[in-house]
Amino acid sequence: MLEKQSKKKMKSLVSISSSNGRQSTTEENEEDEISRMAISSLQTREEEIQRKKMEVKERVDLQLGRAEEESKRLAQILEELEVLGDPLRKEVAMVRKKIDMANRELKPLGQSCQKKEKEYKEAIEAFNEKNKEKAQLVTALMEKLAESERLRMKKLEELNKNIESMQ
Repeated sequence: MLEKQSKKKMKSLVSISSSNGRQSTTEENEEDEISRMAISSLQTREEEIQRKKMEVKERVDLQLGRAEEESKRLAQILEELEVLGDPLRKEVAMVRKKIDMANRELKPLGQSCQKKEKEYKEAIEAFNEKNKEKAQLVTALMEKLAESERLRMKKLEELNKNIESMQ
C-alpha cells in the first residue's frame, strides 16, 4: 500500500517537474523522501520475505531432522528384528532336521512294527487254531474215555453175570 502511494507521488512529481521545466528543491526533497520510502518499503518486504524464508527453512530442517531420526529408529528396529530372526531360523532349521531324522528312523521301525504285528496276528491265529484243535482232541479223548469206561463197565457186568451164573 505504501508502495502504491509512493508511486503516485513520484508520478505526480515527475509530471509537475516536466510541466514546470525545472524541479524545485522541495520537489527534489519530496522525491528523495519518496525514493527513501520506496527503498525502505522494499527493504521491509525483502526482510519479511527473508524472515518467512528462514521460518520455512527451519520447519523443513526440523521435519528433515525428525525424518532422519525416524529412519535411524526404523533401521535399528529392523536390525533387531533380523538379529531375533536369525537365532530362530537356526533353531527352527535344527528342529526340522531332527524331525526329518526321526521320520527317517521311524519309517523302517514302522515297517518292522507292521511286519511284527502281521506275524503276531498270524501267530495268534495259529495259536487259536491249535487251541481249538486241542480242545476238540480233548473232547474226543473224553468221549473215547467215556466210551471205553462204559464198554469196560458193560464187560465187567457181563463178566459179573457170567461169574454169578457159574456159581
